[in-house]
Amino acid sequence: MLSGAAIDALVERLRQSRGIAAKADIAAVAAALELSGDQAIPVGDDCAAIPDGDGHLLFAIEGFMNEFVAADPWFAGWCGAMVNISDVAAMGGRPTAIVNAIWSDGPDNASPILAGLKAAAKAFGVPIIGGHTNIRSSQSQFAVAILGRAKRLLTSFDAKPGDKLVAAIDLRGRYREPFANWEAATDAPPERLRGDIEILPSVAESGLACAAKDISQGGIVGTAAMLAECSQVALALDLDAIPIPDGVPLERWLQTFPSFGYLLSVKPEHLDETLARFRQRGIAAASVGDVMAGTTVDIRAGSDRATVWDFAQQSLIGCGPAQRPIQRSVA
Repeated sequence: MLSGAAIDALVERLRQSRGIAAKADIAAVAAALELSGDQAIPVGDDCAAIPDGDGHLLFAIEGFMNEFVAADPWFAGWCGAMVNISDVAAMGGRPTAIVNAIWSDGPDNASPILAGLKAAAKAFGVPIIGGHTNIRSSQSQFAVAILGRAKRLLTSFDAKPGDKLVAAIDLRGRYREPFANWEAATDAPPERLRGDIEILPSVAESGLACAAKDISQGGIVGTAAMLAECSQVALALDLDAIPIPDGVPLERWLQTFPSFGYLLSVKPEHLDETLARFRQRGIAAASVGDVMAGTTVDIRAGSDRATVWDFAQQSLIGCGPAQRPIQRSVA
């Protein structure tokens, strides 16, 4: 168990981490575009959720760091499909179709990126329907967008005091060095990948949860902070309860981007059934903290506790309600 001094030191390193800093960059863009969580389509969710008939049309996009694309182009292509599909699932939806935009210096440099994208799209059963191509560029750039549909939404705005925070993570993987990606998908059977993704819309449609977020580049703590900011609640994470692979240091794990990882805000009476839905498919799932009234995101171990972020002092992504006029879009 961590001591109080060790938790304080960990909190400071988490605040300064690259993943949380990248999420904080969203605030500047949100301010420039006058976006927030108060518009008819609020900004701050994993996808834009547009009312459509008896459900919602979902729309998301992911761009990829040049250093990541250059170092591991096939896996970058795979992630182009996978992380977008994860964003749709985090909203309680099912993916419909993918488009991509790629720039490269010649077709040979584009080839492994496209191969990875194609492999993931086939594995998850989501068609690629087009995009934008420039293979006469001086450097590689890569982005992927996705459409999906949800019958009943999971959002970033509906965590409520009294809920339990659930973490559900596929631990059956390994790090894709040197990056902070926990890779548990590329060698998994396609039928397993598709069945695992289906858990999220089933949870939404069964009314077991109303709020969720996929664990992204901000890691578990950064993702929890984004959920807290949008829902205008406080969160306390129990470090000892977080599912973690054997042999992985806690600090690294807290900043990891898992290929399958979600945080859900669940009412206590639905906790056991929600955990069972994930565990039945071999996904590690646990209640890892509490949702409360307040403005802080804390981590705790035993009786020791420290604040990672206090929204009364500073926003993170700047997309919570009543911060600016806005639309629900991608965070």
